[in-house]
Amino acid sequence: MKNLRKEDIKQEVFDLYDAYAHNKIDRRELMQKLSTYAVGGVTVAALSNFMMPDYVNAVQVKADDPRIESEFITYNSPNGGGEIRALLSKPAGAKKPLGGVVVVHENRGLNPHIEDVGRRAALAGFISIAPDALTPLGGYPGNDDDGRQMQSKRDRNEMLEDFIAAHEYIKKHKDCNGKTGVVGFCFGGWISNMMAVRLPDLDACVPFYGGQPAAEDVPKINAPLMLQYAGLDTRVNAGWPDYEVALKKNNKEYQAFIYDGVNHGFHNDTTPRYDKEAAELAWKRTVAFFEKHLS
Repeated sequence: MKNLRKEDIKQEVFDLYDAYAHNKIDRRELMQKLSTYAVGGVTVAALSNFMMPDYVNAVQVKADDPRIESEFITYNSPNGGGEIRALLSKPAGAKKPLGGVVVVHENRGLNPHIEDVGRRAALAGFISIAPDALTPLGGYPGNDDDGRQMQSKRDRNEMLEDFIAAHEYIKKHKDCNGKTGVVGFCFGGWISNMMAVRLPDLDACVPFYGGQPAAEDVPKINAPLMLQYAGLDTRVNAGWPDYEVALKKNNKEYQAFIYDGVNHGFHNDTTPRYDKEAAELAWKRTVAFFEKHLS
């Protein structure tokens, strides 16, 4: 059987996976459509498996990494889902209060990849909180397929309240210096944008390929923004021109980076959509942005 490489995959396959990952098609339809691209000794099963996340081999900062302290906690979200479980991480042996970062997951709950991102934020010198919006339904179920189905049963505005409550929790934490930022991915990118709308005291906001707020909400934004977009992500990028017009009209502080030739999800190193060069640059920029605004 041919060993698959990212370079061998047609863009249409990435587009199909994007549709599947965002509940536009179900798994059965995905498999049917993938059959068109199962050629040259490549089976549908092999193609499907290649596109799915590999959480075991892609962890960058392990849960027991001695450089950080990481534990699961619960906090109250009275306007959202009630008691919410979250991963709280900070550098080991920190001597002074740190900037707080809320890490917002995609549309499938707090999976191992987003836990890893929360630990990466701690390793970069922040105290981070990575909530699981699936907590009211029992929490991330151990796989993304079920996670997506579970998350689709929750109202996204109620989930927004859960992440706003996480912001309040981390801002008041004894190890936080009172300055806060948010970074989120896909669904979490939309949440990040909306937290900037809702929270006048948010100090920094970094949405990765996130849906944009309505133009009439842009005047409410106080936090400086760093907006990260994937060049091939026509679905999310369609909303960017109007968002930029509104940001300029209202004299908002923002930076926008569009990474050419990469797909939605390029920062997620557990799937073939990952682009190492773009992801590392985007994360480097994110950390520097937080260092500037959360110190």
